[in-house]
Parts: sequence; structure tokens; C-alpha cells
Amino acid sequence: MTTENEWRKKLTPEEFIVLREKGTERAFTGEYWNNFATGVYSCRACGAELFSSQTKFDAGCGWPSFYEAMHSDAVNYTEDLAHGMHRTEVTCKNCGGHLGHIFPDGPEPTGQRFCINSLSIKFKGV
Repeated sequence: MTTENEWRKKLTPEEFIVLREKGTERAFTGEYWNNFATGVYSCRACGAELFSSQTKFDAGCGWPSFYEAMHSDAVNYTEDLAHGMHRTEVTCKNCGGHLGHIFPDGPEPTGQRFCINSLSIKFKGV
């Protein structure tokens, strides 16, 4: 298991805040919010494959949005009551890194919107 000190050495300070401290990057500032190239988005911390570009869509929210995870066992879901809101947090199942949140306002076929921080994922084009 990777310690928090090891994560600090591996990640940039900004990545650490998002992935390990559940931070959120500002809307419309992330590297991938407007990327629609073909490829795969993996966890920036551990490299686990999380999302396919085939499920990415423009939600108009300023963060990368997907209507489903790449594999049914790629992510975990946790109730998040922080900041006076009731949300569902999405984390990487492999390393526990905070990715973002999921909302029930996405397109078909799932109706879900995975709202993901660019700092928590890494894109690899095909």
C-alpha cells in the first residue's frame, strides 16, 4: 500500500490535492475538459484504466464528463455530504484516488454524468 508521503513524492502538489485530499480543480481550467480525441483515460496516480473517450460528452460544466466507467469494477462510489451537499463521490477502485462525482443528469444509455477532474486522470490517444 502506498503511503501519503509516497503519494506526495509521486504526484504534483495540485494532483495530490485532488487525488488524495478530495480537491476540485476550477471549471474550464483542466487539461481534458475540452478534449474529444479517441483514447483511454487512466488514473493519474496508479494508471488503472477508468474511462473511454467513446463515453465522453460535453456536459457544459467545465470538467471532463463521461456517461459510464470503462469497466464496471473500475471505480468505487461513496456518499459525500461535504460542503452542505449530498453527492456521490467517485474514486479509483485500484488506489482510492478521488476522481470527482457522479450525477443522475447524463445522457442515454445510462443517464449518468461522471464529472471528473482532469488532474485525476491521464489521457492516452489511440
